[in-house]
Amino acid sequence: MVRIYDMKQKEVISTLDGSRLGYICDIEIDLHEGRIKKIIVPGPGKLLGFFGKDMEYQIPWNKIKKIGEDIILVDITSEDVLKESEY
Repeated sequence: MVRIYDMKQKEVISTLDGSRLGYICDIEIDLHEGRIKKIIVPGPGKLLGFFGKDMEYQIPWNKIKKIGEDIILVDITSEDVLKESEY
């Protein structure tokens, strides 16, 4: 069993290109089905914190391949899941 707090302590890494995406900052849950829909990892920083939109990696739950002791392996490329923040 894994708690959300524990998952936030693990680094998310892509198995496809080896990129280190960062650490989970949020999750999206489908309350109707009672399932985790996706994990959210902050995207690359804005230039000096001023220019650009807030971006985040929105990784679907079915793309998580392995949750290890220190890392979470995901089967995506960073470009596939980088999206503008909805909040």
